[in-house]
Amino acid sequence: MSFWDGLWRGRSMDYESGSAATNSIELTKRHPTVSLNKQGAATGNLRVNLSWQMRTSDIIGKPKGGGLLRHPFKMFQPDVVQAHTQGVVNVDLDLGCLYETVDGAKGVVQPLGSFFGDLNGPPFVKLSGDDRFGSPSGETIYVNLDQRESIKRLLFFAYIYDQTPAFDRTHAKVTLYPSNGPRIEIDLDERQPQARSCAIFTLENVKDELIVRREVKFVYGFQAELDRLYGWGLQWGRGYKSKVGGT
Repeated sequence: MSFWDGLWRGRSMDYESGSAATNSIELTKRHPTVSLNKQGAATGNLRVNLSWQMRTSDIIGKPKGGGLLRHPFKMFQPDVVQAHTQGVVNVDLDLGCLYETVDGAKGVVQPLGSFFGDLNGPPFVKLSGDDRFGSPSGETIYVNLDQRESIKRLLFFAYIYDQTPAFDRTHAKVTLYPSNGPRIEIDLDERQPQARSCAIFTLENVKDELIVRREVKFVYGFQAELDRLYGWGLQWGRGYKSKVGGT
């Protein structure tokens, strides 16, 4: 085996089993899938977290003047701040999940309409609450993988509520935290200025194996358009948020 073969094999192993340095797997266009079973992560509660930041330049404008001569590469790096530190910015990304169970039941878990789900009963998916300020904790949905034999497929998505700036002005990331094994990260890094919703990833039960597949597909409508894209077949109407999120 040559030196270069060793480097390539090392990179492949990092993808399959997680990086020892960061203990994470990043799903990309080139490597879009991972098996939770092969990671030893197909049991317990899977925590799915959505967090985001805003570009400083979109809030207060880019600073002018010095700094570039000493650090010339900074001109290619957008400044970011935690969204919740800028009270004047109306940031409201929501995390939702379309579900289909093995017995054919279909539905949605999301803040709109207060569909918070259930972790210990069907659909075994629960939204922990609605974060309207982009705090570091973000929004979180839990999936009870101990009931994986009841789950056929899940589609996790994010959407922009009300007058929130478009996806191209936010740095959004979804992180999956299994009960065992490395975390799984998916960046919503494609720029779609007019998009209102994004299909982030699917979790499917394929012959008793749980497969996570990166999607990152932006659409210009809302849940109904995602439904049509993935063939869920639900009926959609206008939804509203309650004043207090779920627990």
